[in-house]
Amino acid sequence: MAARQLHTVRVLRGSTTCQASFPSLGALPALRTRQLQICPQGRCTPIHDGLRLQAFVRYQSTEQGPGKSRPIFRQPPPPSIGAILRKAFDFSGLFSMFNKGGFRNAARQNPGELILAILTLGGVSGIVLYTVYLYFNYFNAPQFTKFPDPIAKSLRRALYYTNIKPDPKLAQKYYKRALEQCNELRLDPFSDDVLGIRIQTAAWLEGIGNYSGAIMVLGGIVQDCLRWVDWMEKGVADGSLPKSGKVPIPKPPAEDQQSTPPTGDAPTEEAEVEYLPENLWRKRNRLLAKCVGTSVKLGELNADEHVLQSEESQSRLTWAVETALREFKRRHDEGEKEDEGPWMSPTEIGGALESLARNYEKKSQFQLAIPLLFHALRLCEDPCHRPVLMNNLSAAFAQHTPFLPLIVPAPPTDSSQADPSSQQPPSREYLLQSALNWATNAYTHAVDVKGDARTSECDEACAVALCNLGDIFAMSGKPAEARRNYEQCIRMSKELEFPEGVKQAQAGLDRLGKTS
Repeated sequence: MAARQLHTVRVLRGSTTCQASFPSLGALPALRTRQLQICPQGRCTPIHDGLRLQAFVRYQSTEQGPGKSRPIFRQPPPPSIGAILRKAFDFSGLFSMFNKGGFRNAARQNPGELILAILTLGGVSGIVLYTVYLYFNYFNAPQFTKFPDPIAKSLRRALYYTNIKPDPKLAQKYYKRALEQCNELRLDPFSDDVLGIRIQTAAWLEGIGNYSGAIMVLGGIVQDCLRWVDWMEKGVADGSLPKSGKVPIPKPPAEDQQSTPPTGDAPTEEAEVEYLPENLWRKRNRLLAKCVGTSVKLGELNADEHVLQSEESQSRLTWAVETALREFKRRHDEGEKEDEGPWMSPTEIGGALESLARNYEKKSQFQLAIPLLFHALRLCEDPCHRPVLMNNLSAAFAQHTPFLPLIVPAPPTDSSQADPSSQQPPSREYLLQSALNWATNAYTHAVDVKGDARTSECDEACAVALCNLGDIFAMSGKPAEARRNYEQCIRMSKELEFPEGVKQAQAGLDRLGKTS
């Protein structure tokens, strides 16, 4: 590129400044009509009108015009995703800090940044570990993988909008979609998996306070299951279904059956008949037990303070108890069918009896609640739940109206024996003494449970038994014993962090203060 020299002259002192540009050292243009001479060798100092001047040399391009070349600045291409990820996960700088002396130098030079980096790294590691845990224990759990992929995807989203990011509209949308996909894929509507989706939907509706929706869903389950049970029983009775309950699997006709006839050398054997994996009697047993358990839940929901449908609650619970005992009696009289499977466990039957007893207690029908509590206690196998039932018996005896007869029917395990109580109406003294005995037994049994079998239910049962003893002594006219048990209940409830026990015992002390 060609360049030329430009000379600039500046005044070194004085107020007047004169500048001139020369194309070469030999050219001397005029300054204000006077001539200025500069030594070509640069050894002399030029003077103009008594002022000392100094020349500076600068260089300028000689190329001009629109076609002259200019520097072109090009934007670098954006980095690829791979480059971004490699840079993001490049921990070489971080690992170099742990070399010999690196960590010490980093802590000495930037202590604040080092602490922030360690905290950030720990937080990111925790998030990554939690994500992995969530994937394998929640989104990839067996409860999803046993469904086809479309249904599993809908269920994951439904539970995500139920538990992780609650959104009722979206949760309802995906629960409904999952059930529709079950119908589209022709899954058995009476399988435990499909019924489980409906039960989970009802539990979600109850959780968001939509009790009427939960009751409607559970009622539909009971209705559908009972319809199938009635169809099966009628089919066995009229002979349209085999009495054994084994239903053969229909086989499609083989395409090459005619093209490949059997040879005469090998004897033909009749193909073995394959049956459905679940016997009809076993399916009936499973669905009927499901109906009993769902009816118990319906009874509890209808008795809830947000619904208060006491008649419907009692109807559901009564049906559940009667069905459970009727099926138990049928098996006792006729025996179990082939591959029918066991009926409800004693604990499950006892739970139904206890739920019905609580319903009678809410209506102050203690003469009906006490026999049910006796049966539930006989069937109870949990050592920490027995004291709870004993406390309920104690409270029922203490609140029972005198001169109403008590009838204790035979236990469901042996319907041939009768265990009626005395038909004579009990006196007030008898009821209070019975209540005292049951409360004492509850406290003793709750204290005796040790080791792994002991749960928080045992501890709370101890506190409740002390409060019941205080109530019974107060009713019996023994305020000193009542106060002692109330105070002991308050101390124990505070140690157990059981606020309900503190509340009830304090209310008893307040009543004693008013009567004294």
